[in-house]
Amino acid sequence: MNIAVIGAQWGDEGKGKLIDILSADADITVRYQGGNNAGHTVVVNHKVYVFHLLPSAILHPGKVCVIGNGVVIDPQAMLAEIKELSAKGLQVTANRLKISGRAHVVMPYHRILDGLRESKRKNKIGTTGRGIGPCYADKVTRCGIRMVDLLNPRVLKAKLEDNLSEKNDTFHKVYGQKGFGFSAIYQEYLAYGKKLKPYITDTAIFLYEAMQRKKTILFEGAQGTFLDIDFGTYPFVTSSNSIVGGACAGAGVPPMAIAKAIACVKAYTTRVGEGPFPTEFSDDLMERIRTKGNEFGATTGRPRRCGWFDSLLVRYAVIVNGISELAIMKLDILDELPKIKIAVGYRYRGKIYREFPMDSEVVCDAEPVYEEWDGWQTSTKNARTFTDLPLNARRYILRLEKLLKVGVKYISVGAQRDEIIVR
Repeated sequence: MNIAVIGAQWGDEGKGKLIDILSADADITVRYQGGNNAGHTVVVNHKVYVFHLLPSAILHPGKVCVIGNGVVIDPQAMLAEIKELSAKGLQVTANRLKISGRAHVVMPYHRILDGLRESKRKNKIGTTGRGIGPCYADKVTRCGIRMVDLLNPRVLKAKLEDNLSEKNDTFHKVYGQKGFGFSAIYQEYLAYGKKLKPYITDTAIFLYEAMQRKKTILFEGAQGTFLDIDFGTYPFVTSSNSIVGGACAGAGVPPMAIAKAIACVKAYTTRVGEGPFPTEFSDDLMERIRTKGNEFGATTGRPRRCGWFDSLLVRYAVIVNGISELAIMKLDILDELPKIKIAVGYRYRGKIYREFPMDSEVVCDAEPVYEEWDGWQTSTKNARTFTDLPLNARRYILRLEKLLKVGVKYISVGAQRDEIIVR
């Protein structure tokens, strides 16, 4: 069975751990969108691995990882990640990593434009500055450079000359900044192409042939549903489709190839950067949960904003992704709290909303309507079955199931690979 795993909040839900567990039983794991603005952290035998572009399934011997056409790739970051894994004793060979030749390339001018555009905005988006948005913009405006272009000096030369002619005008006339020279970038990216050539292939054909051979595939989303370019809290979103539907276009597979979608959610809520966050904690509780949960971005190190579980948010994600199972991550972070809240509605200008609203003003200014539940105030870290959990922890999970109208299959109670309950 082919499965997709996505985040149902604002990213950072713990997908890396769940994907690490599920990929042990999959032949191939596919990353289908995003860039090195995303991060997955996996802890194995107390050793921490942080992934930005590579699927964490690379930790399992013999498993194949695919980076699909929907991903945007910074070759420098990709090679650095491969090198870092090599230093930890894990060799990333061409038979274990396949990169789509159709994936677009993050160029130096994308990173600079990212920062300059953010500096001009009155309402900051909170970009990571990795050049992801400008790279996707070039893809949509049909002037992007793809991984396959790095293997063809003539194509790379023609595209780069055109792009620099336009981009340098923008740097000079709009931002008053110095532009880029052609030669240094051309030589640098040709060199990247030579190093990455063994990995570059038509991954759509590779996946088709794998499915013909009845291989099992796990599709891995980056970010979360509410950072999706269409369904997220726009404009405070990423530049790609992080929902399950993005897997089809981002990996080159038909919809019927994905049999099941699993959503990862934290037992509370976090988001990085700017944008609305109705259930955000007070400063004292924010610092307490952030410290205990180590809520700092795997890619940027930025502190995450933390808040109570928002059932409107997650229920909407369940709907647009067709979720059939939930994974509740980081339940143990709530262990010490005497009271726990769940948002079950929004109150705005006298109206109660029971479904997640489209109007950004409502999301920004609404007051959450909460249910308050007794905490369990005892450690859950040693629980390995649902009945091992304290009674109030079980009640909390069961209430989430009822609100979200979907079953909870996985419950994570710690960072280690084995600290998880499978129901």
